[in-house]
Order: sequence, then C-alpha cells, then structure tokens
Amino acid sequence: MASKILGIFLFLLVASSTAKDDTFTFNGFRGTNFRLDGATYVNPDGLLLVTDTVREKMGHAFYPSPFQFRSSRGGKILSFSSTFVFAMVSQFTEVSGCGLAFVVSATTNLSAVLPDQYIGLFNKENNGNSSNHVLAIELDTLQNLEFGDIDGNHVGIDINSLTSVSARTASYYDSTTNQFKKLSLASGQAMQVWVDYEGDDMILNVTLSPVETPKPNQPLLSSIVNLSNVVSDSMYVGFTSANAAFFTAHCVLGWSFKMNGTAPAIDYKKLPPVPQFKTSGRSRKLAIWLTVASTLLVVLASGVVVFVRRRTKYAELLEDWEREYGPHRFSYKDLFKATNGFKVKELLGIGGFGMVYRGVLPTSNIQVAVKRVSHDSKQGMKEFVAEIVSIGQLRHRNVVQLLGYCRRKGELLLVYDYMPNASLDKFLHERSKPTLTWAQRFRIIKGVASGLLYLHEDWEQVVIHRDIKASNVLLDSEMNGRLGDFGLARLYEHGSVPQTTHVVGTIGYIAPELGRTGKATTATDVFAYGAFLLEVACGRRPIESKSEQMVLVDWVLENWKKGSVLATCDPRLREEFSVAEMELVLKLGLLCSHPLPAARPGMRQVMQFLDGDAAFPELTPAYLNFSILSLLEKEGFDDYIMSFPSTMATMSAVSGAM
Repeated sequence: MASKILGIFLFLLVASSTAKDDTFTFNGFRGTNFRLDGATYVNPDGLLLVTDTVREKMGHAFYPSPFQFRSSRGGKILSFSSTFVFAMVSQFTEVSGCGLAFVVSATTNLSAVLPDQYIGLFNKENNGNSSNHVLAIELDTLQNLEFGDIDGNHVGIDINSLTSVSARTASYYDSTTNQFKKLSLASGQAMQVWVDYEGDDMILNVTLSPVETPKPNQPLLSSIVNLSNVVSDSMYVGFTSANAAFFTAHCVLGWSFKMNGTAPAIDYKKLPPVPQFKTSGRSRKLAIWLTVASTLLVVLASGVVVFVRRRTKYAELLEDWEREYGPHRFSYKDLFKATNGFKVKELLGIGGFGMVYRGVLPTSNIQVAVKRVSHDSKQGMKEFVAEIVSIGQLRHRNVVQLLGYCRRKGELLLVYDYMPNASLDKFLHERSKPTLTWAQRFRIIKGVASGLLYLHEDWEQVVIHRDIKASNVLLDSEMNGRLGDFGLARLYEHGSVPQTTHVVGTIGYIAPELGRTGKATTATDVFAYGAFLLEVACGRRPIESKSEQMVLVDWVLENWKKGSVLATCDPRLREEFSVAEMELVLKLGLLCSHPLPAARPGMRQVMQFLDGDAAFPELTPAYLNFSILSLLEKEGFDDYIMSFPSTMATMSAVSGAM
C-alpha cells in the first residue's frame, strides 16, 4: 500500500502533469502510466526510451487518454501545441537507427506495423492509406529512397504516409547570423522540438533547436496542412521509433502538450540525464561492418522499388500509329524534369482547358511552355494527334510554334515556344503590369491579324484556331503579339466544309451561329478577333459582371450611336493615340462581331484595312445593330437567342465542351 502511495506521489511531483484534461507537462517520466509496447520502457532515472540498444527493434509510447481535436462531433479542427526534448544515442557514432516520430493517431493499436524504415508507424500495405488517420513529425536518420527522403538527417511532416509532405535537413535558425545552422539528430546530444498547429489557418510549424536554447523565431518547417480528413473527433498523442540492423537509444527526456494554446515550458533542470554507451574497439568494428552490409541491402531493395516506381511515374501512352510522329513527340520524363515535376513555382497560368508550366528541356536547355490538357484517348485521338503534328509545321512570326506533344494516362501535354512576357491579357487587365502604349497595341493587333491570315488562307491547309482571346496572345521579348495555344485548333482542306460539331471557346468570344450549327469556321475565328479588337482598344473584357452585366460590343455600339465612340477607349491611354487608328479598330471590331457570318470581313480584308491598303466602308450604327430581329431570324435563330446578350449567355452553357 505504501509503495502505491509513493508511486502516486512521484507521479504528481516529478511528472508535473496538470489537472486539466487538455494539457500536460512531464519533466521526466517516473511514475507515469503511459501506454507502452515493444521495446519502450522508462528507466530508473525517468528517461523514456522508445527503443534502446539491446531490446526489440521498435516501440511506442502514448499518453493514456485521447484528446478532443474537434470543436464538436465532426466540427472544425482545433489548434494544438506540443514540445519535447529528445536524444538519439548510438553505441557507435558512425551509424544510427531509423529515427523517432511524434505522432497524432486515431488509435494506439499499432500491432501490424513494421520496424526499420517504417519506424513502427506503417507497413507495406497501409503506407499512404487515407484510413490511417495519422499525423507524424519524423526525426529521420536513415535515407530511404522509396519514400523520397531528402537525406539521412532530416525533419519531415507526414500525413498517413512516410513520404513527407514537407521536409528539411535538421537545423535551427540562429537569430544572430540570420541563418539556419545544421544539427545532427543522431549526435547523442539533447535537442528540443516544438510542434504548433493553428486550426483556423491550417498552418503547421515545426521548430528545432539544441536543448536550453530559446525557441528560434523562425520554424524549420512551416506548411499549410489540412487535417480535416486526417483528424478524428478524438486522437492520441505519443511517440514511435524503430531500429534497423544497428540499435540506437531513442530517448525522450521531457514533454508537454496543450489543446488551444501554447504548450507549457519544460523545466530543463528536472530532466533525466542522457545515457552514455561504451564499447570495445572490436565490437565497434563488427557492428559497423554489420550496419554497412545491412544498409547496402536496404539501399539495394529501395533502389529496386524506386526503379519500378520511376517506370510507373514516367509511363506514357504510345501506340503503334504514333511512331511516325517521333520527332514531334516528347518523353514524359523529359517534360517532368524540364518543369521540375510540374511544380507550382513553374506555373505560368491556368486556363479553362489546362495549366501551363515553364520548362527548360534537359538536353538542349531550350525554354518551353508545357500545357497539360485532359483528354479521352478513345475518341478520335489518332486524328487529333495528326492535327497537332501538322500544326507543329506552322511557321509564322506572329504564331507561337507548337513544338510537339506527349500522351500520358488521361492527359495530353502540348509543348510550345516560351514567350518571356507571358500573355497580353495580363497587360490589359492586371494593374501591376505597365500600361501598353497605343503604338504597342496597334502593332499587336496587326500582328495577330497577320497570323490569322496565314492560318486561314496562306498555309497549305485551313487552320481554325477556335479560341482567339487576349490570354492566348503571347508577347515575345520585343512585345510582339503571337497567337498561341492551338490545343483546340482544327484543320481542313481549302474548299472543303469543316466537320467540327462541338462548341468550344470562351464566353464573350463565341460567335452566335455556333449555338445552332456547332461548326467552327474562319468566320467564327473572325468573330472572336472582333471581340479581341474591342478588348485591346477599350481595356475591358468582352463581358463583365459587376453590379450588372456589361457586354462590351453593345456598349461600344451604343456610344457610336451617340457620336462618342472614342469615349470607350482605354482611359489609361490618356488620349495618347491616333484618333484615326482608334476609330478604325473600334469600328472594325464591331464589323468583325456582326451576328451574321456573311457580313463579317475575311482576314485578308481585315489586313488591308489595318495596313491602309483599303478604305474602311462607310457604315452606320444601324448596319451593325446586333439586336435587329430580322437579321437574326434570317439566320434561323429562335426566340431564345434573338438578342446578342442572351446569345452569349446561351453559349456559356456549351463553352468548354470538346
């Protein structure tokens, strides 16, 4: 009876655990009632050894009671904070075990896990499963290629998997030098870790430093981590560790934890001592050789796994009929490397049909733009790829060259020349960009018209772009406009009838007849070019929805009726433009946007107007009145799409279909 009372007294005095159920502090672990298994035990000094140098190869230690990690059943994730002091002590300093992890887990039953590289946390079958409900902060001292480890001395954030979502070489921020200083996790020295999660902002910070060093003001890791699908209503907190062929003592000296607040400070003076080991030179050499041999086997096995995974990672779709397009086909591996694995930092833009990344081809060091587009390989892919390869033969100073393609699983990758000044759209609509002068805009307008004339009339086949808009006009190093993104383009022979039957394009640029026929023609490209002309001149998108919807073409036409067409030009130009050129562009934009295809000019005629080789016809606003019902009725439009604005609204329902 006396021994039980003494045990309770020591637990209350030494462990210093608070009476609250949302926090605790342990300065040593004598008298604790943790859930321990495997190699884990508390030595007489109060040191928690998750694994040691003589026992089993893995162990676990969990606080006995779970914590409420959600505000209510299924509610929002709560904030939490924890800090602990640890040390990893090997019998032989040259080699170490697998590391230690701080764990937030839905269960304490980890009986099916494996030691070695799995650090007693997962096994081959469940590693990566969303059903694990595990968050771990790993202190990893063995590089495992199969998990993509950055090195053999790093800190990582793991979500249901040993492939870290964020990792960094073990180090701490020194405020005196404003730099991170490297630490060796397996040095045998005591170190402290802080784990802080902000539930509202979903930010997880992990900070590391030598023991008794004040907490650095910059964390080692800071990541946005959404735990909504990871954290259950109640979760356990604890530690797990494992050894490989060579045993290491993975020790925890002190630990504190708190929900919705900052974890209490650890009293360094009350912490148990770090163990020291001594061995003979002979046994030391033997252990080193055994460890080296074991490590080589692990590396070899990992290498095989990595090889298989790399084959899968870079797997492509390549059918026999594509072999004739060899020079135009890129390997997925090259494109993956060129874009640094399609990392966010290489992202140039996001469109309705895919994401565009900047890349540098590994063999030639040529800069390219890579667009990833979803596709269905069962529907006309052979014909589609044939058209892509044909488009790759286009050569014009105002057309971005399509260099080639790659097919992989459910996506198509299109490779283009890289344009350093990105898209015209950014210069027209992003206030952070400098304002383009009228001279620059007029040159771009003429350049795009020249490129379209080449596509429609001067190349060996007719190329219908089908997605002409400011964001698909790219600017080279000299700010020349080049028509790009041919992912939706279609080809047909001169004199033949287009066969496309699906409406694609972008709302505001889609010709009204597409809703009835579904067939793209050179006239539908001209319509989109008309919307583009007004966008460049006015600095406004074809359709804007603010307090009420504004259709640009209607607004320009209405001002022309009032005799104030110049009032629609971009105010950022500050009237520093040629009045004759501005009026020409505005009226030409209206003419190209005529609701009747036959009333629109061809691109050769457009070029003649822009070059001054032909006089622009004397038109009245009435000729271009897009709401004249008789004109639309002659084209067979029903009552639902009689007016131009409603026609454009109808197009939104079908734009984006392929």
